[in-house]
Parts: sequence; C-alpha cells; structure tokens
Amino acid sequence: MRGPAPIDSQGVAASTLRGIAMMLAAIAIFGCVNAFSKAILVNYGYSPTQILFIRGFAAMAVLIPFLARDNWAALRTIQRPRVQVLRAMLSGADALMFFIAIRYIPLADATTCYLAAPIFVTALSAIFLGERVGWRRWSAVVIGFIGVMIALKPTGASFSWPALIALAGSFFQSIFMLLTRKVRGTDGIFLSLTQVIASFVIGASGSLAFWVPPTWTIVLLLLASGIVNVMGVLCLNRALTLAPASVVAPFQYTIIIWAILLGYLAFDEVPSLTTLLGAAIVTAAGIYIFFRERALLNREPQPAPPQSV
Repeated sequence: MRGPAPIDSQGVAASTLRGIAMMLAAIAIFGCVNAFSKAILVNYGYSPTQILFIRGFAAMAVLIPFLARDNWAALRTIQRPRVQVLRAMLSGADALMFFIAIRYIPLADATTCYLAAPIFVTALSAIFLGERVGWRRWSAVVIGFIGVMIALKPTGASFSWPALIALAGSFFQSIFMLLTRKVRGTDGIFLSLTQVIASFVIGASGSLAFWVPPTWTIVLLLLASGIVNVMGVLCLNRALTLAPASVVAPFQYTIIIWAILLGYLAFDEVPSLTTLLGAAIVTAAGIYIFFRERALLNREPQPAPPQSV
C-alpha cells in the first residue's frame, strides 16, 4: 500500500498568496469600475441602462470566444435552464439598481447596502431552503441588519428612495447567490456570460426610453470599462482556483475601502461616522457568518477515503 503523496507546504502557501492577490486585484477593479460608472452617470447625464447596454456589449465580445474555444460545450449541458434565466435576470436587475443608487447617494452608502447580501442569504436559506441556522448566525443576521440601518440613518430626511433601491438590489443579489448554489456545477464562463447577456438585454430595453446620444469618447470608455470588469471577474475566478474560498472570500469586503477612498477622491464624498460604523458592523457580521458556516461544514462527517493499493 502506498501512502498519500507528500504535501508541498511551500507550494500551497505560494498558491494561497497568489489567490489572495488575485482577489484583492478583482475587488480593486470592481471598485474602480464602480467609481467610473458613477462619474459617467453624474457628470455626463447618461442613464444607468445605457451603461449596462454598452458595457454588456463589450463583455459579451470578450466572453463569447471562451465558449467558442470549447466548441460551445457549455451550451449542450445546461443545468436547470429556468433557474439559469431567473438567476441571470436577477443579476442584471441588481446591477441596474446599483447604478441607479450610486447616481444619487455616495458610493460608500450604496456599497454598504450590497455588503448585506451574504446576510440576506443566511436568512433566506433558513426561510425558503429549510437550512438549519443556529442562534449564533441568527444573531449575526440581526446585528448585520442593524448595521445597515445605522449606515443609512433611517430618518425622514436621509432614508431616501435611492437607499431603498440599493437595499432592494442587495436583496435581489442575495436571491441570485442562492440560485447560483443550485447551478454551481455549471461552467464558470457560461455563468458569467448569462449575467452579461441579461445586463445587455435590460440595458437595451431601458435605453429605448432614456437614450442620450453619447460621444465616441464616452462609448469607447464604456466599452473599455466592460472589458476591465470582465478582467475583474476572471481574477475573482482565478483566486478561487488558487486558494480555498474560506481564505480569499473575506477579502471581498475590502470593496468598502475602495468605495470610501474613491468616493472621497473623485466626488468629495466624506462618509459620515454612522456610515463608517454601519459598514464596520455589516462587514463584521458577514465575516462571522462566513466563518461560522465554514466551521459547521468542517464538523460534518466526511466519507472515508478509498484505500490505495
């Protein structure tokens, strides 16, 4: 009998560091693309649907060759097509809501709302999927919601409709994340492409009513942002292949740092103490839920490995 192959600890450590670097790069890209989109919305008056339309076109042009390279194999083995369609439309809707929100409220406020998506997922998993959620995670869910409320300052003067749209977008994103669990065996490029197509369709539909003739410079910049955004998605996927999700996923919360920094530099948005406090609470609750779920998963009995002969 042969024992298991020796583990290259140095190789694993190097791979993990590369995975963390890729995740940080992905989040930096998303943060910069979000700030650029806000600049287009605020300074040039283009509609959120136009951004989705033009960016979606560029992203499709990048992703389609990846599917063609494999002779369209992903299209022949589509799991749960109705779930795929619903998942993609929810992704497009939550992107549209995010763009609407950042047009009117600071990047940090809108981003804080979207940080609540993993907290929504925990609550919805218990309610609709029947997953067992203990008191610790329910406590984290409640604390996370309190953090969102603190960040949004729910008074008549500040709890605005853009904030409600951002919160609704976060809710849509949480349902999208639940549906992604159901189709997690699907090719990653295909999943990304369906999201892009949905954004393109939603953007095209809305642009018919809110079209503002863009300059060629703006068109080229939006096309470039679509391509850059795809690079962020590819970095994200690469991070998850280089390192365990349990290691790299918490680094997604660095998006709030980019939102605060770029909001200040580009738009003179100074986050209030309540926004900072709320964002910190939401981030802490989300990370706690993540590590709690990992701990519970590790407690589950695993099947005995087969004996090698």
